[in-house]
Amino acid sequence: MTAAGQVPSSSETVEFAGTRGGEAPFTWGQLAFWRLARWLDDDDPFYNMSWVLPVYGRRDLEAVLSALRALVERHEALRTTFAQTPGGLLQRVAERGEFTVEVFDTNVKPLAAARDLAAAMAATAFDHTAELPFRAAVVTVDGRPRMVAFAFCHLAVDGGSLDVLARDWRSLLAGNEPPGPVWQPMDQAVFEQEGAGATRGERALRYWRTHLERVPRTMFDFPRTTPEEPRFIRLGMESAAVAAAAEALAARWSVSTSTVLTTAGAVLLSVLTGHDPMVMQLVVANRHDPRVAGMAGTSAQDGLFVLDLPEGTFADATRAGHRQALAAYRHAQYDAYRMMALREEIGRERGGPMDLSAYFNDARTITDWPHLPAVDPPGDPAAIAALAGRTRIFHVAGWDQVDATAMFSTGPATDVCQLYLLVDTAYVPRSTTRTLLLGMETLLVAAVARDVRLAEVAELCGITPVERPAATAEHSSATGERLSATGEHPDARDAGPVEAGQAPAVPATPGGGR
Repeated sequence: MTAAGQVPSSSETVEFAGTRGGEAPFTWGQLAFWRLARWLDDDDPFYNMSWVLPVYGRRDLEAVLSALRALVERHEALRTTFAQTPGGLLQRVAERGEFTVEVFDTNVKPLAAARDLAAAMAATAFDHTAELPFRAAVVTVDGRPRMVAFAFCHLAVDGGSLDVLARDWRSLLAGNEPPGPVWQPMDQAVFEQEGAGATRGERALRYWRTHLERVPRTMFDFPRTTPEEPRFIRLGMESAAVAAAAEALAARWSVSTSTVLTTAGAVLLSVLTGHDPMVMQLVVANRHDPRVAGMAGTSAQDGLFVLDLPEGTFADATRAGHRQALAAYRHAQYDAYRMMALREEIGRERGGPMDLSAYFNDARTITDWPHLPAVDPPGDPAAIAALAGRTRIFHVAGWDQVDATAMFSTGPATDVCQLYLLVDTAYVPRSTTRTLLLGMETLLVAAVARDVRLAEVAELCGITPVERPAATAEHSSATGERLSATGEHPDARDAGPVEAGQAPAVPATPGGGR
């Protein structure tokens, strides 16, 4: 393997021996990503994740390889392959085996070299049935290990898993043995099939049914326009003003910054599309159970966020959004195939597919921004508004197909709010995408200074609501075509790499899901 002109100086084989092997049905989290992966071509690496970790202290190559071996032995997710068998989908954990680690000596900054290597490794799809779900490379400078680059298959790990692996990595690299994981994906699979786990899944399906029977079938029931090439784009915004305002509003209203951002995104999309209630899917980490919190494995699933907008202010909407977000979080664990069947059933009853293609993915690992520029005095509206002069908007990437129409996501920066918006330009043009991003900043900054009435958001943020003709058959037809492959919209979580250049490890690009 080469990356950015780099050639490995050596290749090391690492043998591992875990405490158990075996097979089990897929967990619900694995099943959710399997469905997304099946929607893509077999050689499409869209849901791969790239990541980097530092080598703490002055460790030699043997110590780094030993820590990698221990990491793989501790976490069954890193020893798992996935198979579709006549008896159903199975995760298969190898008790013993080996993996290869390539070593690259570099004369450039090791973090930059590691990021390039991680991106290169993640650019090739995994063979889910035969290949371990990770790749690793060590970056050295004059023979001394400085960074480790990874690529992960999202069937095996999610953003929450990276936090678990990062914590273990530091201890293992120092030669310590942290307490072993108490819960592995095979244990989770058994839990979900019976007792309290199965009851939780049934409760989630009832919650979704109740809402899907009453919400709009789609947020995007208006004619398409001529899309860009490629059709799907992601724009990004880095705004210290959004971060400072979100912190001030969260403290004032006794909610989380995630609730502030999620509600603002929902309000802006509601103003654009003219829909009330506003429906979005939230990417939910599902790590509130202490056992799952320490598990390396995929637990993230979609939660259903339904916001009936009150007549009143953005503050009123945010308080309502807080309650609805909690409800979405509580009902985000379920069998993905049963959910698909439920959505298809309700779609037939209501005369067309249920298009839930608006998303919000708060991928941050911490809930505030500890390295923001100073606001003096704290929470001062004028000082927060002044930070808007530093805001920048930029193009991130484009794709020919992504089964989402509009998806807000956050990034891991701690000195600005990184906010991204992925859109289908057939429904949300680039100019509107930019308006929505800036509208987030305008709305939050204004709300720090005064009560913002929902009726004034369109004018305040410069949003022109779509014109909806009487007949919307064109969009309904297009939605049906997009849904035909899977029955629901796969989201864009972890559509880009995630990395950890410095501890603690955090997702690092737009769309890094939990």
